[in-house]
Amino acid sequence: MTRKTVEVSLQDGLDTRPIAMLVQMASQFESTVYIEYDEKHVNAKSIMGMMTLALKNGDNVEVVTDGKDENDAAERIGQYLEGAEAAV
Repeated sequence: MTRKTVEVSLQDGLDTRPIAMLVQMASQFESTVYIEYDEKHVNAKSIMGMMTLALKNGDNVEVVTDGKDENDAAERIGQYLEGAEAAV
């Protein structure tokens, strides 16, 4: 299991489109991918689950991955949430 703490910093915030892109990215990995925020533990491959988090820029979240490609998944998703264009 890999855990990575990141600060959300997306230029357009986390409305529907960036969340859909995050879910699409998470779904490319074999590993399970969860985002933990405010005592919630949500599957990052679920668009409805991700919408319930109501994340905004400046929030600190925990990216939790487990599986064959967990390190790559944690790194890429962390980069995306931190606003790194290369992660997309």
